[in-house]
Amino acid sequence: MTAELHGKRVALLATDGVERVELEQPRGALHGAGAHTEVVSLHTGEINARQMDIDPAGTFSVDRTVADASADDYDALVLPGGAMNPDQLRTDPDAVGFAREFMRAGKPVAAICHGPWTLAEADVIRGRRLTSWPSIRTDLRNAGAEVVEEEVVIDGNLITSRGPDDLPAFCAALVEQIAKERAPQPA
Repeated sequence: MTAELHGKRVALLATDGVERVELEQPRGALHGAGAHTEVVSLHTGEINARQMDIDPAGTFSVDRTVADASADDYDALVLPGGAMNPDQLRTDPDAVGFAREFMRAGKPVAAICHGPWTLAEADVIRGRRLTSWPSIRTDLRNAGAEVVEEEVVIDGNLITSRGPDDLPAFCAALVEQIAKERAPQPA
């Protein structure tokens, strides 16, 4: 384990239907770099993961509900995909507001696969360059984003990738972008 992210706190916003590898691999990369992560969700207990949106793939324990969380508590946000996961998140005002807080604060936000759907609902991708799973690209364009076909796209504080095949590049970019964030200086 390296310590490049020691002291950093990262929220992974997910709910039932999350694509297992898109939560598990970024969380592993963050832990490996020394960050503390928390699964933030719509409800307490556990969330059900999926593999390829269809097959049950175990559960993840929820650390905090989004209704009880604030972007002020974290240094960065990860939005994993799976079609069902962000489809539920984007209909929850607390989840949408939570994502909006990170974007407005300029903190790193990493979204993969269907994850950017929540950002479209938060109206924070207008004029931003990003990528996603092919089936939601029209939605993102309609929300004002420039959508491109690339493995990983970094536009300011926003990091996006297309899907599970891009996880190595996505995880590397995520760790790198959080490491670039400076720690707050004492007043």
